[in-house]
Amino acid sequence: VQLQASGGGSVQAGKSLRLSCTASGRPDIRYGAGWFRQAPGKEREFVASVDWKDGSTRYADSLKGRFTISRDNAKNTVYLQMNSLKPEDTALYFCAADSQLPAAVFYDYWGQGTLVTVSS
Repeated sequence: VQLQASGGGSVQAGKSLRLSCTASGRPDIRYGAGWFRQAPGKEREFVASVDWKDGSTRYADSLKGRFTISRDNAKNTVYLQMNSLKPEDTALYFCAADSQLPAAVFYDYWGQGTLVTVSS
C-alpha cells in the first residue's frame, strides 16, 4: 500500500483544515487506517483511526470533539477534519494503514506526512 497525504497548511488558531490520505497499490486496506502526528522535539502520537469495514472510530482523548476521522472506501481515502485548531496542534501529520488500533507499532504502511502549522 502506498499512502499519499495532503491538505496540510498554515492557519490561524480557531480555523479548520481537512487532511486527506489516498491509498494505492496492493495489498488493499483490510482493517483500517489512522492518523498520527509528531510535533518538533516530541514523539509520534496517535490522533485517530477508523475501521475500514464498519467505519467505527477511535480518538485520542485530548482531541475528541475537535477532530473527526472518516473514510471513503470507494476512493480508498481517509480524511481528518480538524476544527478549532490550536497552536499545540502544530505538527507533521502522518496517515498509516492497515490497522485501527491506537498505536504506531500496529501499522505497516505510512504516508510521507503533511505539515500543519497553527499560529496564535
